Amino acid sequence: MVTIGEADVGVIETAIDTIKQMIIDGELRPGQKLPVEKNLAEQLGVARNTLREAVRALVAMRVLQTRQGDGTYVTSLSPDLLLDGMSFVADIHLDAGAGEFLHVRRILEAEATALAATRIPDADLVRLGDLLDEAETVAACDPVDHEKLIALDQDFHALIASHCGNAVLAAVIQNMSGRTVRARIWRGMSDPEAVHRTLREHRAVHRALLARDSERARLHAALHVLGVEESLTVPRAFEGEAARG
Repeated sequence: MVTIGEADVGVIETAIDTIKQMIIDGELRPGQKLPVEKNLAEQLGVARNTLREAVRALVAMRVLQTRQGDGTYVTSLSPDLLLDGMSFVADIHLDAGAGEFLHVRRILEAEATALAATRIPDADLVRLGDLLDEAETVAACDPVDHEKLIALDQDFHALIASHCGNAVLAAVIQNMSGRTVRARIWRGMSDPEAVHRTLREHRAVHRALLARDSERARLHAALHVLGVEESLTVPRAFEGEAARG
C-alpha cells in the first residue's frame, strides 16, 4: 500500500493550485482537454504520480473530468456543478442541525424569490401553478405519498431559484437541500396539517410572483422556510422530555 508523506502532500497541493491558476488565467478553458500527462508533469515540474494525485483531487472537486480512453478535460465549471458537494456537507454535518441550514436557506431563498418575481417567464409561472395543482391532488390521496410531495416541493423551489438571475445563488440554494429535505419529510409525517399549510404557503408565493411583487414574494418565501425551521423545535422538545424521564 502506497502512503503519501507530508512532503508529498505539499507537492500535490502545489500542483493542484497551479492547475487551478492555469484555469483562472485562461490557459485552460472550460471543456478543454489537458495536455498529455508527461508534458503537463514536465510543465508543472512534478512527477507523473504527483500529477495523477492532483488530477484525482480536481476530479473530486468537479474541476476536471476524466473520460475513459480519451483523456482529462476541464469541466464546464458551472456553479451548480462546482457547488454540488454542498449537499453532502449538509448531510454529514449532523451536529450543526438542520435548523442552521434552514436558517441560511431562509435568508437566501427569500432574496432569490424576490429577484425571480420580475424575471420568471409567464410560461414558468404556469408551470408553478401546475406543480401546485399536482401537489394538491397528491395531498388528497390516502395514504399521502410524501416522497412525491417532497419531489414536487423541490421542483417548485428549484424552478423559482433558477430565475433569480444569479447562477451562484441558485446553485447554493439547490445544494443546501440535503438536511432540509429530511426536515420537510418529518414535518409532513408528524403534523397532519403540515401538508396543507405548506401548499397554502406555496400558493401565497405563487400569487406574489404572478403579481410581479418582489417584496411580497420575499416575505412569503421567508415565512414558508421559517415555518419548517420552527417545526424542528418540536422533536427537540420531545427528546428533552424523554431524556428527563
